[in-house]
Order: sequence, then structure tokens, then C-alpha cells
Amino acid sequence: MNFIKKHKIKLIIAVIFLTAYYFSLPKQLFNNPTSTVITSVEGELLGAKIADDGQWRFPQNDSVPQKFAACIVQFEDAYFYKHPGFNPVSIVKALYGNFKSNRVKRGGSTLTQQVIRLSRKNQKRTYFEKLKEILLATRLELRYSKDKIIALYASNAPFGGNVVGLDVASWRYFGRLPNELSWAESATLAVLPNAPSLIYPGKNQQKLTVKRNKLLKKLFEKKIIDTLTYQLAIEEGLPQKPYSIPQIAPHLLQNIAKTTKGEKIKTSVKIGLQQRINSIVKNHYNELSKNQINNIAVLVLDVKTRKVLAYIGNSPTTNKHHKDVDIINKPRSTGSILKPFLYAAMLDAGDILPNTLVADVPTQIGSYNPQNFNKKFGGAVFASTALAKSLNVPAVRMLQSFGLDRFHHYLKELKLKDIKYNANHYGLSLILGGAESNLWDLCKSYASMASTVNHYDDTQGKYYKNEFIEPSYLANFKPNFGEISLEKTIFDAGSTYLTFEALNKVNRPEGEENWNFFDSSNKIAWKTGTSFGFRDAWAIGSTKDYVVGVWVGNADGEGRPGLVGISTAAPILFNVFDILPKSNWFEIPFDELREIAICSKSGYRASEICEQKDTIFVQQAGLKTNPCPYHIWVHLDKNEQFQVNSSCESLYNMTHKSWFTLPPLQEFYYQKMNPFYKKLPNYRLDCLNEEKQVMEFIFPKENTTIYLTKDFSGKLNNLFMKLVHSNSSKKVFWYLNRTYIGSTLNIHEIEVFPKIGEHQLKAIDELGNEVSIKIEIKD
Repeated sequence: MNFIKKHKIKLIIAVIFLTAYYFSLPKQLFNNPTSTVITSVEGELLGAKIADDGQWRFPQNDSVPQKFAACIVQFEDAYFYKHPGFNPVSIVKALYGNFKSNRVKRGGSTLTQQVIRLSRKNQKRTYFEKLKEILLATRLELRYSKDKIIALYASNAPFGGNVVGLDVASWRYFGRLPNELSWAESATLAVLPNAPSLIYPGKNQQKLTVKRNKLLKKLFEKKIIDTLTYQLAIEEGLPQKPYSIPQIAPHLLQNIAKTTKGEKIKTSVKIGLQQRINSIVKNHYNELSKNQINNIAVLVLDVKTRKVLAYIGNSPTTNKHHKDVDIINKPRSTGSILKPFLYAAMLDAGDILPNTLVADVPTQIGSYNPQNFNKKFGGAVFASTALAKSLNVPAVRMLQSFGLDRFHHYLKELKLKDIKYNANHYGLSLILGGAESNLWDLCKSYASMASTVNHYDDTQGKYYKNEFIEPSYLANFKPNFGEISLEKTIFDAGSTYLTFEALNKVNRPEGEENWNFFDSSNKIAWKTGTSFGFRDAWAIGSTKDYVVGVWVGNADGEGRPGLVGISTAAPILFNVFDILPKSNWFEIPFDELREIAICSKSGYRASEICEQKDTIFVQQAGLKTNPCPYHIWVHLDKNEQFQVNSSCESLYNMTHKSWFTLPPLQEFYYQKMNPFYKKLPNYRLDCLNEEKQVMEFIFPKENTTIYLTKDFSGKLNNLFMKLVHSNSSKKVFWYLNRTYIGSTLNIHEIEVFPKIGEHQLKAIDELGNEVSIKIEIKD
């Protein structure tokens, strides 16, 4: 206590000095802007973006390769591991040399002092500044280990031009990682911060060689390298030109730089896969660009980890064609790519079974007149076939049946963020490309559906509450699927599995048609899409393990002939799947499926009169679907040539058969595609005809508003009306507003020129059957 009182002033001064000394060193030594750097999951460099100050300066690296550490210590500070931050012997030698030459010729700085000098932006060299450096160097030694100090130096030392730091220098001058450098290359980089101007290509080669070899000789004399290593090292040449920084995933880099600028991010991308897909995209771009199709995007996801394995945001096109635009997250017209979601939703809700027949006939819904891509109609097709063949008319009719708002709700549950408006904004065109989405969201949805089936099997019949999560491009990402539940998230596993089964039957592009004959071929659930005007071509496919998404088109929205999903995007899709590991097919989720008998011809639940049945697994909700409506009991004469009834034939002479029959309009087109379809026989002439719909209008439809077109002279064109009759040999008489306008036979088409306004159109056949509709004509 007496000591404190006696030396109070000295102690206060000491405390002040120690406090000042403690806080003299900034908490963060370097605050220079740094490059945004991304690496692959293996640690390989995928790309980097130059820092805001125009320097190539990678973020701080906490480790330095052993070769470079040995080289820099021997070249700059041989006593580095022994001194406390400064070397008194070197300082005395420097003072003596400077005094003798009457100028500051030598600094005598240690590596620690050089770190301080770099952090202070290379202040003017004075003795006072040198004293500051010494003081701060000792403080730095107290804060960090020797290895950390070398790492600070290596990350911030100048290496010539706008290259700062060992990591960048290694790539710029040798084209590889620092830990892959030879002794000669490490020695070359070690001498550069001392004289960075020596590295200019084609200049100062002799001076740089002398300095490097002198360092290599010192390493040999210190027995850091052996004789053979030394002899080989001095024979190595110097770099002749700078290498470009790798840009293997430039659009992913651009994406990451928006949120984590100036940081080094380890991504989940696999460099080998990324490079191979880059080559695939380049090859297809070279071909497609001949047709002025300039942009391609590809995304590959791991279903189990929900990580991005490859990210190609655009093709290697030109600035004129927007090569820097990352298309993966840009909204584009969906074309038919949403159809699998509708199919899954209808299965999930129990509105259809996989092979339920749906109408494929000319369709007019208000002013909307959807058309199939091939402009043909099948009359009636299985729902799974309509999906596999991407038929537009059945899709629109299925959406109308299911409910627009109802389907829109499913899409919102999928979190397709570009579907921003209410259902009525899109209308029924929603299923044919009337909405927009992006490759990221679509691949995410396919991956989540695949994962639903996988997890259902893994958990013995349960679901995860957070199945439909966002994927990630970060290497350390761990998906949180939430709690296990007995309740489905969006689609149940059975409906999803059946959807993938239907998508596996999609006809593959040219060259892939015989895939199923090869044991090594993948089963892939995949779908294409083509937007209106040939502006966007899509192909997305899923296996148990991987989802691949492809978009092809022009970033500026220009349409091109031939820009079709099956011919432009699908070949890329299969090229990518060819280089991915083969996946097993999904396990059948038996607990969500039920085995039932269905009618072979209609795909509906079999009724007792279906003459041909199959036993299949259907989704559990499918048990509530209606029995087959297309099979009826018919009564025929003994020769089975005509239908009869009790008005003309005794029960004893009748033959009773189950008959598959479609409504007239469906039947008209169905029989063209199905030559084995047998139309119902006509009633025998002596029989009283039972009521049955035998005629149906093809065009126009009930309550349709028709806008008449004009010819080149400005005159309104005539209106062609068409109907189908179950017996084309019957004559049909046409009436417009009760006025007879003509008759037709075999081909029931008639041309009229109605006035503007509302009209009633009626057709009567020679047996008295009639059909009528109301229409409105506008110009």
C-alpha cells in the first residue's frame, strides 16, 4: 500500500501507457474492399469479382501453404519465429547503413512490421513512423500467433499491378491454388512484394530469375529443400502472361455478390459437374444461335439435400444478347410446364384417376378457344396420356372442371412467387402459359414433390411439415424439413408418385426414343413447355435423387420458329442426366394407394357392366370417383345389327350387351384415332327410337359471342357452322331464327351470313332429333 502511495504518479502513467498500448492496435487491421469469391464444394475456385477499388484482393485467408511460408520467412525475415515483432540487430544495421549513405536506404522491417505498414496504407518512411510500426508490431505479436501474422501478410501484400494477396497472385500468375504451387513458383511469389514491378510480362525476367534463384539457394543451404528439388526448381521458367481469374459459375457469383459482397463463399456446386454442363450448354448454344436462339439456363438440384449442384445462368453469348443476365430467377411464360401440378392436384383431390378419359374436342369457352399444338383432336384421351403428350385442350377442360380458384390455391401453396395475381387475372390460360414463373421455383417444386415420395418411404408412411423448402447454393446448408406428421403438405405421396409415373411416359426427343431398351438408362419424370409465340422453351425432369431444369430462348423475349421445348430444351436435359449418377426409380407408396378394378377403355372405376377390366393402384382419394359413365346396356336383335326394344322385339329374341359409347362430338374424333371403336348400331326401323343425344355442335357453342372478320375489301366474311351426327348418313336440316337455311348430308357444315345481334341456331335430322343453341354476332 505504501508502495502505491509512494509511486502513485508513476503507476498512473504506467496504467495510462498500458491502456494506450492495449488499444493502440485497431480491432480490424485491414478494411480495404475485397473481391467476392465463390468456391465449389471441393474448395476449388469457381469465380471472383474484382473489389470496388479496382484491385484483385481476395478476402482474408487464415492459412498459408507451407512452401510459401518457408519462402517468405527466409526471404523477408529469417528470425521471424524468434523476435517479439521487431529485430534489434536488423534495426541497428539499417540505421548504420542509412547514416552512412545519408538517406533512408534500408528499413530493417520484420514481417510483423510490414503487416503494420500495409495496414497503415504505407505511410511516408520516417523514423517516427518506424517507431510507431515497432510499437504496433509488438502489440500485434501479443494478439496473434506467428502463423496468423504470416497469413495477414500473405493476404494483403502487393504482388504487382492490381494484384493484392497470395491467393489472387497464385491464380493470376500460375493459374492454380497457392497450395498447388511448386517451390520455384512459391519462391517467385515470395520475392514479388519486395519488388512487385518485376512481374510485368516479358520484362525484368533476368532480375526476377536472379532474385528467385537466390532465395531457392538459401532454402537449399538451410536444408529446407533437397538437392534434387533445388536443381529442378532453378530450371523452372517464369510466368509469361497473366491468367484470367476462373469464371466457371459467373451468374451464381453475380447472384451471391448481391447479398454477400466482398466475402468468400463456399458453395454446394460440384466443379466437375459445373464444367461439364458448361460444355453441354456451349455446344447447344453454338447450334441454337444459328437460329438466333441465344440464351440458355440450367439448374441442377440434389433432391435429398436440396442443394444446388450446378448453376448455369446463361449461355456464353455476347453482350448484345444479354450474356450477363441471370435467367434462372427471371420470370418467363410457363407454357405447359404447370400441367403436372394440375394433374397431381386432381389426383390428390380425387377428381380423376390416372387414366380417366377426358374430352379432347374443339372447345370454345367464352371467347377462349384453346388449340392443341398439332391442331388435331383425339375425341377422348386418358388423363395420363393428355399429360404425357402435353395436350392443351384436355388441360383447359380439366382446369375448368377442377376449378380455377382451386388450382390457383395449389400454386400459391407451392410458393411460385411470380404468380402474383388472383386466379381471374389469368383465366383458363393459366395452364397454357398465361402466367409466369422462373426456373428456380419450378425446380424447387419438382424437387419437393420427389422428396415427398422419398420421405414417405423413409418414414414408413409419414410426411414432413416443411417439405416444400427453398433450395440453397451454400455448402454448409442443412435443410430443415420440420416435424414429422401424418398429414400431407400439399400433394400426398400417392398422387405425386402417379404423376411421376405419367411423366416417365413422355415421348423423349430424337435420339432418345429407345431409352427403355437399355438397362443403364434412367427412368426420368420429365415435362416440356413452350410459350405462346415460341418465346420460351422449358424442360424439367426429376429422378429420385436429382432435378434438372432447362430454359431456352432469348432474354429479350424475341420468339423464334423452332423454339419448342421438345426440340431445344429436352436434348439439353437428357445430356445433363447422362452425366449424373444413375438413380433408382421411386419406391411405390403403397400406404397411400389402393388396388381397384378400372374399366380398361375409360379409365374410370369399373362398373358391373364394364366388359374389360384392369386392376391397378390408384391414389386413396380416387376411391370416391364416379364409376364408368361410358358403358351402357344395349339390346340388340339376334344378328346384333340393330338396336331393338320392347316396341319391336320380344325379350326372348334380344341379345343384351355392354357397349362402350362416347358422346357424339367425342365419338366423331375418337373413332378417327381408334379404328377398333364400334359405334352403337342404329335402331331397327320398326322400333320406337329412345331419346339419346345423336347430334352436337362443333362450332359454334352455346352462348358464344362471335366476331366476324373482314376481307381485304372491308366486307364481313361469312360464318361457317359445323356439327357432328352419330349417324353421318342421316340428312340434317338447318334453321336460323326459325328460318330454313339448308340441309347437309355426311359432312354437316353450312355457311351463313347472319346479321349482327343474337340468334338461335337449330338443326333437325330426318328422324326428328334436334339440337339448338343461342349465339351472338358482333363485328
